[in-house]
Amino acid sequence: MSEYYTLQGHKAVPSSEWPTLSADQKRVAADNVGEAWVSTVFLVLNHSWIVDGPPLIFETMVFDGPHDGFCDRYSTWDEAAAGHARVVANLQNHVAPDATDAEGL
Repeated sequence: MSEYYTLQGHKAVPSSEWPTLSADQKRVAADNVGEAWVSTVFLVLNHSWIVDGPPLIFETMVFDGPHDGFCDRYSTWDEAAAGHARVVANLQNHVAPDATDAEGL
């Protein structure tokens, strides 16, 4: 498994070296929700602890507010975009960012 990844459009591909990407190229999404800022980015490095598992190379983080420090990681751009949207919607609905069924809370 590659140590580094780069983006070709929204597709992550293994790379033998650290890619040169701008912050805008690595940003999947960013939103303010109340006092929180939700940011989802491409990480370049695989953050998975599972050797045989898929690479975790995208990350959503919540900064500030009651859920400051919440983090979730993903393998693809599409998963990251969907995860970001879920976290934002949950915060807008005043439920935990990791809730998968806000109605069940």
